[in-house]
Amino acid sequence: MSKPKYTIAVTGLNAVDSPGPGISVIRALRDAKSFDVRIIGLSYESLEPGIYMHDLVDKTYQVPYPAAGQSILFERFEYINSIENIDFLFPNFDAELFNFIAIQEQFEKELGITMVLPTQEQFEARHKVNLFEYGEKHGIKVPFAKMVYNMSEIPAIANDIGYPLVVKGKFYDAKIAYTTDQAMQHFNKISTQWGLPVLIQEFVHGSEVNVCGIGNGEGVTLGAVPMRKLYITDKGKAWAGVTLDDDNLINVTHKLVKATKWRGPFELEFIKTSDDEYFLIEINPRFPAWCYLTAGSGQNQIEALVNLGKGNKVVPFETYDVGKMFIRYSYDMIVNLSEFEQISTIGEI
Repeated sequence: MSKPKYTIAVTGLNAVDSPGPGISVIRALRDAKSFDVRIIGLSYESLEPGIYMHDLVDKTYQVPYPAAGQSILFERFEYINSIENIDFLFPNFDAELFNFIAIQEQFEKELGITMVLPTQEQFEARHKVNLFEYGEKHGIKVPFAKMVYNMSEIPAIANDIGYPLVVKGKFYDAKIAYTTDQAMQHFNKISTQWGLPVLIQEFVHGSEVNVCGIGNGEGVTLGAVPMRKLYITDKGKAWAGVTLDDDNLINVTHKLVKATKWRGPFELEFIKTSDDEYFLIEINPRFPAWCYLTAGSGQNQIEALVNLGKGNKVVPFETYDVGKMFIRYSYDMIVNLSEFEQISTIGEI
């Protein structure tokens, strides 16, 4: 029996020092056994490396920034879809998810484009600014955190939770502060880049462990792979990691997915203390940049998500390979200036 062929669009092509998940998602799609793919890249800027990776991306279109709004986004996709007839879409940035979730039903009914995303309620509930209450509601340990709109609030919070503490942006970025001056500097930098509020979070000593997984929206975890970071960049991004044999971490993940009925991909970020306690520090409502490790360890969660969205039978993964590593690397691509000019002026290549 011949396999179906899907045209799949993917955002997050910025494979730089703080990479988007797009290239990892595309590599996993290319490895899919149950279907063939044509890959449509969706870029925001003309220097996103994925645009020029022609062995991975068949065609690329520029799309409007999230701030342009839902109507502009839909109009652009009407044009792209009239040419490409897209079957499935992977939004891979937190900042774009609000728009895509809001018009998900419209995409499905009017364009025939499927997405598997959390609900708006799930998306908002797991937000950094709500995470402490989220943990209390679902019985999961979360470091104390508070939203601040003015740096004058920092000394009082620091007096309660002590130093070091973590200063976080509402979308991205997290910096450790050891003094009040450092905390205020981080506040200024992060608020300038990502806006207010800024989150001041209790610092928990331990090692960072992450889980990449997918939920079916009915409380079932279809896949979960835990990973420990082996090398971390100055931006806090994993540049190398290894899969873990950690039943407790898997159990915590299953508990959270069951309680929240999470729908779609996720990354859970934990701090594991020396007493083997797990503190949830972040929930990312999409695949992380290291998600290709799931495919490399026996769980192609990206393939499974497409099958879930297309109504195909998906059996939950029960095992994965422990001790599989990923090591990220950089290399220089040589591209023609004419390609850069084309994506910059015409908006597609």
